[in-house]
Amino acid sequence: MKYQTRKKALVLLADGTIFYGKSVGIEGTSTGEICFNTGMTGYQEIFTDPSYFGQLMVATNAHIGNYGVNDNEVESDGIKISGLICRNFSFTHSRVDSNGNLKDWFIKHNLVAISDVDTRALVSYIRDNGAMNAIISTDVDNIGMLKKQLAEVPSMEGLELASKVSTKEPYFVGDENADIKISALDIGIKKNILRNLAKRGAYIKVFPYNSSFSDLESFNPDGYFISNGPGDPEPLIEAIEVAKEIIKRDLPLFGICLGHQVIALSQGISTYKMHNGHRGINHPVKNLLTGKGEITSQNHGFAINREETEANDNVAITHVHLNDHTVAGIRLKNKNVFSVQYHPEASPGPHDSEYLFDQFISNIKSVKKVLS
Repeated sequence: MKYQTRKKALVLLADGTIFYGKSVGIEGTSTGEICFNTGMTGYQEIFTDPSYFGQLMVATNAHIGNYGVNDNEVESDGIKISGLICRNFSFTHSRVDSNGNLKDWFIKHNLVAISDVDTRALVSYIRDNGAMNAIISTDVDNIGMLKKQLAEVPSMEGLELASKVSTKEPYFVGDENADIKISALDIGIKKNILRNLAKRGAYIKVFPYNSSFSDLESFNPDGYFISNGPGDPEPLIEAIEVAKEIIKRDLPLFGICLGHQVIALSQGISTYKMHNGHRGINHPVKNLLTGKGEITSQNHGFAINREETEANDNVAITHVHLNDHTVAGIRLKNKNVFSVQYHPEASPGPHDSEYLFDQFISNIKSVKKVLS
């Protein structure tokens, strides 16, 4: 597609600021909270991560689409972002094992995407002014109408979104003859989490977001897992109750991202919406138990209160984010429970933190050994 034939498009922020660009060829309008990801690769995994549901994604990498798409590189059943904003969009791709180009994939999923935006200026503006709702559109002559539409978009704060991305029915992953069984609460789970558990000899039953503890317990699991996901954790009353029941029984429990926040809330630790979240594949974290640094993949706009965590006699901080010293991991004292704010399964991202899956499996085996 020639540059000069492409339709104009815009990004309108909630505070009235406008950035202009070009449509990639899919006309329309889309809304959501605007955020940015600093990863240099892995765009397909990012676009299909359920944690991004309801968000407009700004890609800081200057080139998007250059290696096409591959059906095996998705983290859910489809695209979860509300729309894409990028600098340079590649209509052609060059990778041997790609299944097609990014534009056709976006057309298939009816995703509005705009390019030729000054993303460096846009990201700088968001960093200074904080996360906010936005609208992207090819209807550049109707700014007044777009402002009215944007004003009706709910804030991410207080918004429950797990129900929008969770499975509707339970399903199984892994070898049914495996020695370890895990019940996983899906509040926005990524496929690579399940792959990491399965390759470590676990058979997993994945449950919908509103499942009760008795539902999860009916699988007679050896351990429990609470997944990542989108939105504000505080409205997830049912998931918080599930965490409380698991912890009360001192059963092996592991939580990632939104699951980490749910576990914290179950212990009376509050969460808050960050000025800007952590989204990228190069976030530095320090493991306070080993003293080692880890480069991690992160995607979250909420965090748990550090002061309340430090004041809680039942909780210990295990990991901290080295950029802003937010809590990146906790464990419960005298309980078989731990969680992290980041993504040890990566996809995309580094593998520094995969040991956490080994730690979870080891915890489960230790309990099984005692019980046997």
